[in-house]
Amino acid sequence: MESISQKTNKPKRGLSILIVVLALLLFVVIVMALNARKPGRIVLGPLDTSVKGAAFIKANEILIKEMYQNWLPNDIFWPTVFLDNMPNFQIGVLEVLRYNTRVLRDNLTRMRTTDKLDPYAEGAFTALSNDPYKWWFPSAESKWELAGENLANFYKALVERKTHFYPRADNLVELLNQYASLMGGVNTRLVNAPRDVQAVLTLDQETGKGAEDSKLVRVDVPWHRIDDNFYYAQGVAYALYESFKAIRIDFMDVLKDKNSVRLVDKILEDLYRCHFEPLIVFNGDPGSIFANHSLNLSSVFNDARQKVYSLTVSLMRG
Repeated sequence: MESISQKTNKPKRGLSILIVVLALLLFVVIVMALNARKPGRIVLGPLDTSVKGAAFIKANEILIKEMYQNWLPNDIFWPTVFLDNMPNFQIGVLEVLRYNTRVLRDNLTRMRTTDKLDPYAEGAFTALSNDPYKWWFPSAESKWELAGENLANFYKALVERKTHFYPRADNLVELLNQYASLMGGVNTRLVNAPRDVQAVLTLDQETGKGAEDSKLVRVDVPWHRIDDNFYYAQGVAYALYESFKAIRIDFMDVLKDKNSVRLVDKILEDLYRCHFEPLIVFNGDPGSIFANHSLNLSSVFNDARQKVYSLTVSLMRG
């Protein structure tokens, strides 16, 4: 027979286990809540405006620093593994950074295409090209940190006039073309969210470049991907907003010459409006009391995309 002390210890043991489980659940909830917050707007601080490219490099350096300090898509053994919104947001930021560093390497740092690549710009792009979901050997965070170090070294060399940044109209056009391509893909993800969308035109067909007998592309966005696409798009919009703030500074002479400063300001307004936080990302029908947040975001995001096209045309004029 059990002694009185054994019978008394059973409820205490059960209570201890319950307390541990509740404490663990509370810890998981707190960690997830802290990591689910979007980053705030970045502040470049004082810049020497005579150094062209300083704002663009510094903005990208800060965006990279935000990533490697709290990178979530490759988490395995931490409560953040249960998050999906912020990881998709960060993947969107990464996409823009890859476009930025690629154009920096190939165009912005070279007078001619035959010039050799800047080693720091090349190092930053190569590091950012790594697998964002890799946890070890090497971790994504270590590569992002390496990219940040390369941009920091590039910034130092730029200030010391040991390297170059060419804020020409043709270079900006190349960067905008990359943005337009990325934004087109993002917008396609968003507009395919409604449940009654069954087929879409390819991008070439939308712009009149496709063959007349081309077939429609079948689409089927699973319900669990609706919020993933939404936050991915917001990540792209966030990084583009910070990039255009820097572009406005570094390419001001070109923009004034092409009467395009106001157009950049309107792009910034649209990208800023992409930043909103629904409690739940709904995929409602037009007549429903529930919103369709993907289409709400798409309407603003696509307006920014059209203005990017207009800016490109404006810059290409003589």
